[in-house]
Amino acid sequence: MSYVRVLVPAGALGLGWDADALEAGLARRPDIIAIDGGSTDSGPAYLGRGVSKYSRAQTKAEWGTLIDAAHRAGCPLVIGTAGTCGAGSAVDWLYEITQECLSEAGRNARVALLYSDQDPQHLAEMWEVVTPLPGAPDTRAADLSDCTNIVALAGVEQVQEALATGADIVICGRTTDTAIIAALPLAVGCHPGAAWHGAKVGECGALCCTHPDTGVIELTFDETGFTVMPMAEASVATERTVAAHLLYENSDPIVLHEPGGYLDVTAATYTADGKAVRVEGSEWITAPYTVKLEGARVAGQGVMSLVLVRDPRYVAQIDEWCVSLEARARAKITERMGDVSYDLELRRIGLDATLGALEPGTATPNEIGVMAQVIAPDAAVAREVAKAVNPLLLHHPLTAEEPMPTFAFPFSPPEIDLGPQYEFVLHHVLPLDDSMDAFRLEVMDV
Repeated sequence: MSYVRVLVPAGALGLGWDADALEAGLARRPDIIAIDGGSTDSGPAYLGRGVSKYSRAQTKAEWGTLIDAAHRAGCPLVIGTAGTCGAGSAVDWLYEITQECLSEAGRNARVALLYSDQDPQHLAEMWEVVTPLPGAPDTRAADLSDCTNIVALAGVEQVQEALATGADIVICGRTTDTAIIAALPLAVGCHPGAAWHGAKVGECGALCCTHPDTGVIELTFDETGFTVMPMAEASVATERTVAAHLLYENSDPIVLHEPGGYLDVTAATYTADGKAVRVEGSEWITAPYTVKLEGARVAGQGVMSLVLVRDPRYVAQIDEWCVSLEARARAKITERMGDVSYDLELRRIGLDATLGALEPGTATPNEIGVMAQVIAPDAAVAREVAKAVNPLLLHHPLTAEEPMPTFAFPFSPPEIDLGPQYEFVLHHVLPLDDSMDAFRLEVMDV
């Protein structure tokens, strides 16, 4: 029977893991070590800028540990979505770190670099075959030239191409979270449904187990299913923790779409066995081969201010206060600055800043932080608008008759320059005749 052991050290490079758990996983002789580098979870700025959200020092320390771990285990090391965003600049950034780690350790390695970057002009020429996904922004071909970075999400086929080079280390640009885990099991003939299902369960390491901060799990794939087992002594996988991970970052907990098909877990069964859980019954259904596209562009220059409102009467009527303040601010800006382009948003921290109108809570807090965020095409305009809002945040009364209130700015000056603010432009899919058509592979001996 074909089987593959995949060791997943953590949900993402930069989050850390339990050192003893990693050693326990290495002692079981994994066939591959796979770790994610990022996703769109942290917003569009990282893709827009082409940089990592994680500290370089932290990344280097962890990546160096994994390079050493893979060397000792005699297996490949692969990372998906390098540098949080998977842009080419982030792949190059991690490759530079890899060279440093190898040099300092006095080791050689074959390194494969999988680039996911897309040329805006070429993509615009193919725009008629690009399909928007539900909730995609209203994007036209002409908008692509505004994007600072566009990437396609690689699937298992592109990762398999990189592994087939005999690389010791594979640094991938943007990939689906599951591709780097499912690639090797599928290549050697493990059950397709199990490969994709196990990859989804294991993408965030021990998040599918108790004691999720320990990070390290082992996924064992074979011809009928997969087994997930945490490597930390205190951590346990249960039917509930494993099954529940299909709710994580999925709009549908039963069907998961990937390049070339989709996973259906309707018939999946979960059986606990000590620390581990065995899963069987998942099904993979093939479909036309498409890859998801992601792109980001500068939406404007941002400035924010924060004021703390504690007066019980104002806290109780914070909605009315914000509406009144915004109306007065907009009238004042038009009067003083004319017809300038800007966006002004007031978020009520401590009340509904996260969910907005969807907030189910009903408790009245002791205080509320009101964050004013301004985005304008020009940084000078954004600062002028924010400064025009400043005295209103400090002194705006609920009614014209009452004494002027005073609220609290937590820092001075209250305006903080946020710099370029990015927005996603693409949530679309591109069909491919050949899985490598949208990707580029380079191999170096370091």
